Amino acid sequence: MAEAGESSQEKTEEATPRKLEKAREDGQIPRSRDLTSSFILLAGSIGLYTFAESISGSIMGLTRHNFTLSRTEVFDPEAMIAHLASSFAEGLFSLIPLFLVLLIASVVGPIALGGWLLSAKAMAPKMSRMSLGAGLKRMFAFKALVELLKALGKVITIMFAAIFALKVWQQDILQLAGEETRMGVAESLHISGVTTIIMAAATIIIALIDVPFQIADHSKKLKMSRQEIKDESKDSEGKPEVKGRIRQLQREMAQRRMMSQVPEADVVITNPTHYAVALKYDPEKMATPIMVAKGGDQTAFKIREIAKAHGIEIIESPMLARSIFHTTDIDETIPTGLYVAVAQVLAYVFGLRNYRRGRGERPQYPRINVPRDLQYD
Repeated sequence: MAEAGESSQEKTEEATPRKLEKAREDGQIPRSRDLTSSFILLAGSIGLYTFAESISGSIMGLTRHNFTLSRTEVFDPEAMIAHLASSFAEGLFSLIPLFLVLLIASVVGPIALGGWLLSAKAMAPKMSRMSLGAGLKRMFAFKALVELLKALGKVITIMFAAIFALKVWQQDILQLAGEETRMGVAESLHISGVTTIIMAAATIIIALIDVPFQIADHSKKLKMSRQEIKDESKDSEGKPEVKGRIRQLQREMAQRRMMSQVPEADVVITNPTHYAVALKYDPEKMATPIMVAKGGDQTAFKIREIAKAHGIEIIESPMLARSIFHTTDIDETIPTGLYVAVAQVLAYVFGLRNYRRGRGERPQYPRINVPRDLQYD
């Protein structure tokens, strides 16, 4: 028994949808910082290379403008402040395209794995994060070793990417010394931009390794034991005794509602003791009779008792009572095969009602025939 209890506590089962949803509410989703940083580095380097010409042109014009001040502007504090403000605004405006690229990359990068999530629980302060013991445990955990290996992998990957780029443009770099200044600066910027893109793209290799690791680590953290799954099922569906009590209350409510309709019935057909069905028929509102109540044993006795108290006619017809009981639900019309038999009963009841009011002769009790295919023992 002890071994069975221990095995049930082993977290070998995949997380249920409810566990995943709760973890997401708590801010626990797979995230890869390497994927985010790679995305931002690559987008930033491509954006810098794309907008380098316009940015450098703006900076050159701004520099030229700042070094051509008149004597009056130099000795006028207000003019200098206005000049500084305009230079700052112009420089910032020239960098807006690059900032937009970085902004988009910083938003898209984190949600590339795990999707968009804003959790107040994840942002709430936790004392466990400030625990010295927990911090030391994290430092020497397996995940810390993985992070160290990833950091070394980044350095090695970027180093090889830089060596590759230097070998490819080795001759071009050596020729820069002999070129005209403007052309040399432009060519060096081109080489620097492409080399930066290559080194940024190299970090994607680390990200592609990190993403499956983060997904597997997240799934491992959320694994559940069989007992946890059972407990979750009980919590979501309700304990058996609670569910049983709810069903009992529902049955009692349905029965009370059914009994409240018995006084509105026109006739109650009985077995005479085991079954009782109450029928109602209003020729002006109904095309066919409907059953407003039915029951067996104690419920049948209660239906007969209510019918007697309200002067509802009770007809003994065992075959017809069993047939209606088994083929018709509450508030449903009777089957077409029982139209003739029920019509005979209702005609007798309405005739008997008129006779008691002094209208006409006493009707003869009908001979009720139930079709063979609708007979129940």
